[in-house]
Amino acid sequence: MIEFKEVTTIYDNDETIEILNGVNLEIKDGEFVSIIGPAGAGKSTMLRLLTREISPHKGEIVLDGVNLAHIPPKAIPLLRRKIGTVYQDFKLLSNKTAFENVAFAMEVCGADRDEIEIDVPKILGIVGLGDKLKSFPHQLSGGEKQRLAIARALIHRPRIILADEPTGNLDLVNSYDVVKLLMKINELGTTVILATHNREVVNAIGKRVLSIEKGKIVRDQVENGKYVI
Repeated sequence: MIEFKEVTTIYDNDETIEILNGVNLEIKDGEFVSIIGPAGAGKSTMLRLLTREISPHKGEIVLDGVNLAHIPPKAIPLLRRKIGTVYQDFKLLSNKTAFENVAFAMEVCGADRDEIEIDVPKILGIVGLGDKLKSFPHQLSGGEKQRLAIARALIHRPRIILADEPTGNLDLVNSYDVVKLLMKINELGTTVILATHNREVVNAIGKRVLSIEKGKIVRDQVENGKYVI
């Protein structure tokens, strides 16, 4: 599904500062992979590379058999429909209801009204917000806002979910609720890549863990079904 081949990125065109340094990585279709490391280690950069928000300075990234460097700019929106993204700060539209936030993601891609009326309530039900269709973001708890962000990421049925510190603004209970939802999504066949600095959350997941430090993957491990960080 995903392959990094000797990927190096630099900081703001300053070749003396490397964000990623010769990263090699393979992620299979349907895997749940957590990337853990301190701030500035390169976690978010790896996710931004997958959406072609940025490009590597050196090396290649292959997604679903396609070298991302070979995708023309006009095809990048089609690439991003394969990928759902979830962020720490939710990025919700404050003046739109839960229904409208998810519907907007469909509207910009040309979905018709009948499709929206069917799909949006269905996806909000899956994330546990079936009774919040008319609620605005300020009326939702932090955990509910993140579940709404996940619903929006899921609406195009992506093959990959990229979650960048999705529990960073949440308390422990809501963090585990979001993680359980991501695990449920993964069980349905979606590849999930979670970038986080929260070791407790990662150990609770019990899936593959990559540890990254100073732009290099220093561990890729599992021990008897439980990851040791």
